[in-house]
Amino acid sequence: MKVVYVIDSLASKGGAERIISEKMSYMAERFGYDVTVITCYQSFENNPNTYHLSPEVRQVNLNIPYYSQYSVKYPKRLFVKWSLYKRLGKELTQAIETIDPDILVSVSYFNADMVSGIRCRAAKVVEAHESRLFTLQLEGKSLSTVKRLSTRLYEWWYFRRVEHRAHTVVCLTKGDAKLWYKTRKVEVIPNFSAMPIYRVSDCNAKRVIAVGRLEWQKGYDMLLKAWAEVERHHPDWELNIFGSGRLEMKLKELANSLGLKTITMIPFTPNISEEYAKSSICVLSSHFEGFSLVLLEAMRHGVPCVSFDCPYGPSDVLVDGKCGFTVTVGDIQALADKISLLIENKELRQRFSAAALQRAEHFNVDRIMLRWKQLFEKLILKSETS
Repeated sequence: MKVVYVIDSLASKGGAERIISEKMSYMAERFGYDVTVITCYQSFENNPNTYHLSPEVRQVNLNIPYYSQYSVKYPKRLFVKWSLYKRLGKELTQAIETIDPDILVSVSYFNADMVSGIRCRAAKVVEAHESRLFTLQLEGKSLSTVKRLSTRLYEWWYFRRVEHRAHTVVCLTKGDAKLWYKTRKVEVIPNFSAMPIYRVSDCNAKRVIAVGRLEWQKGYDMLLKAWAEVERHHPDWELNIFGSGRLEMKLKELANSLGLKTITMIPFTPNISEEYAKSSICVLSSHFEGFSLVLLEAMRHGVPCVSFDCPYGPSDVLVDGKCGFTVTVGDIQALADKISLLIENKELRQRFSAAALQRAEHFNVDRIMLRWKQLFEKLILKSETS
């Protein structure tokens, strides 16, 4: 079976890039599939892949200079952007015609309308890694009425094209799948975590961990405000945030203004498994998620979690009151209270830890990858008999 994945780049340090790399490697090595990934905007010489990719997976870099549009001002930028879009369409079509795949997968919503519209014999799959609800919104920004209307219009046009062109849209959660009721077929296949686990947490360390990009989506400003309340009652505990991003300086300024003394921001580390194992609680304070690999990774290390019940993902992974807690998005006091409850109750942490390890088995890599295999085989069978 020939499978082609299309993604903007594999150089980013994101959850989607990690899971796609692991998934393609699994398909090539375990299923024996002929797998190719087409990266559209990545210059491999200057921006190598962040995560391991099996040598059995072929990588084609189109190296479209997407960011060159930002070197010019409007209205010329619109012309440059359109030219790059047309170039991408042409080169992507040529690459796919040369490979002639059985399955063509658009990762996330990266030009999913273009990818699913390419004329070829392949079954077109859109693999969503973020909720449709938040895909085209500008994070944390107040939009003018004209900008809001134009965004909504483009959103309607974009998703309508995907709904008519894609054979299947695969969502990570049931909540997101409900938004795709107009498409031909919707499947729900959650993510897995293939991260090697060398040891699990004993939940004794006085340490809380948060993992993710320092961006608006992750809601770290709310986490810092919640931690101010936690630190007041538990000054012997520390909060470590692992990640980097545009809001690093603003978050450090906020931490200083809140007078926080037990918080540390640490850049991305390839040894995050060891950091989970050295923590007793994991916190997710996001405005929204596609699934949340962070919660799954923490649970695989036996770390109890406290999370905002944001759309969509945490409630699909975390069972409230059994292996952690979910609270209403934006309820900073509730977030602080649940963190403090776990800090104050070691027996509860250990009970949640055992339950987290059991719950994580529902997202076993072999179990999840079998569902992908069954989906691809079903799509090919359908195309052969139609």
